[in-house]
Amino acid sequence: MDTASDKTKLARGYDPVRAAAVEAIALIESGQQADVAIRQVQQGKEFKSIDVRFLTQLVNGTVKMRRRLDHEIKFFLARPSVSLNPVLAHILQLGFYQLLFTDRVPAAAAVSESVNLARKFADASQAKLVNAVMRARLRDPQKVVFADKDEDPVKYLADFYSYPDYFVKYCFDEFGFEKTERLLANSNRPPTITYRVNYLKAKPEDVASLLQQNGIEFKPGTYMPEFLQFHSAGLPMERELIETGMVLVQDESSGLPVRLLNPKPGSNVVDLTAAPGGKATHLAIRMRNKGRVTAVDKSHHRLEMVVENARRLGIKIIAPVVCDMTEFKGGPFDRVLLDPPCSGWGTARKHADLRWSKSEQDIVNLAKIQAKMIDRASRLVKPGGVLVYSTCTIIRNENDQIVENFLLRNDQFEIDSASQFLPPELVNERGFVKTYPMFDDLDGSFCVRLKRKPTAR
Repeated sequence: MDTASDKTKLARGYDPVRAAAVEAIALIESGQQADVAIRQVQQGKEFKSIDVRFLTQLVNGTVKMRRRLDHEIKFFLARPSVSLNPVLAHILQLGFYQLLFTDRVPAAAAVSESVNLARKFADASQAKLVNAVMRARLRDPQKVVFADKDEDPVKYLADFYSYPDYFVKYCFDEFGFEKTERLLANSNRPPTITYRVNYLKAKPEDVASLLQQNGIEFKPGTYMPEFLQFHSAGLPMERELIETGMVLVQDESSGLPVRLLNPKPGSNVVDLTAAPGGKATHLAIRMRNKGRVTAVDKSHHRLEMVVENARRLGIKIIAPVVCDMTEFKGGPFDRVLLDPPCSGWGTARKHADLRWSKSEQDIVNLAKIQAKMIDRASRLVKPGGVLVYSTCTIIRNENDQIVENFLLRNDQFEIDSASQFLPPELVNERGFVKTYPMFDDLDGSFCVRLKRKPTAR
């Protein structure tokens, strides 16, 4: 695959796009978010759009598959127990990713470009090591072995699909081997792009017609007609659709809590963690721009994104409030939406660094925060009103358990089954909504509709 111009490569002796990828991988390893690191390494470089797409693919893919890549690399090192220099490790990870997981990079190019990077970032002896290791992988791929599926299924799945042990064990205990393998494999696929059509400016059939006229392939949303899904790279018809406010980029799973909240025109609604505004704007559109949506977020900068999205979409009923939701004193409200900070394990395919930046202890800590937030949110609901709790994770301790414990503490609320609002295949016996990456082309998510009893004191 061609990236930066051949003249630039020839002058420098290495591919600047792959060099930027090595720099980004190092930044992510040090704690930077993947999308921020990718933007940062582009500064001062004149990359074309094809270069940026290749850079993004290399960085996200290498970071996602880090455990699998390290597992394979060690079989071709003379001393596998000795830790590699970090830069050398990143170069080999990047090289092995191209060998194993890209279909447009010839093996010879993956080897030679990795050797060039080793010369740039290290020295000639390290370049020889890179050359020897990568060529050995090409000659003798069967040298790589994995744990036995029957004897140690968690280690096999974690090494092969590149995930931390604790998450694989959770999924294995929850779903069994086959469904876990499907979930892990699906979350390693390139993410889909989803648009939500803005009913204030267009109908789904209008946008579909424009896409068809321009030869762009898409499919309608799985559960909601206002969503359209794409498997192509980039943002289709960005200028015509996104910049004009006809659509907003949003996963269909994020629309389910809005459908569950079911706000009516004229309602008084609050979104307690509103930025960047996907759900808040969706609420306002379903309310036909009538009523009030109070958008609360503790980040002024992120709330500006809500305001900008609302402006572009033609929404006039969103009232932004800069405030930590635990200190917010508005209300009472007809409808309350709480989408608290969570581990994000339903979005692993879209966030390459998530699997290495979240720990088991993080989930314990988040559950404590979520419990406090749902208690606070409940006090903002008027008698007879509705609270929807939603997350983008599949971990029970952040979902089912938070809700069940809340109901034990608070007899003013009861579950109002989601089966009234969404297809039965999404709703479990408790009335909770759950989506999983191995079943639909949606992110993993959870939401529940809780109704406050009219007689509550």
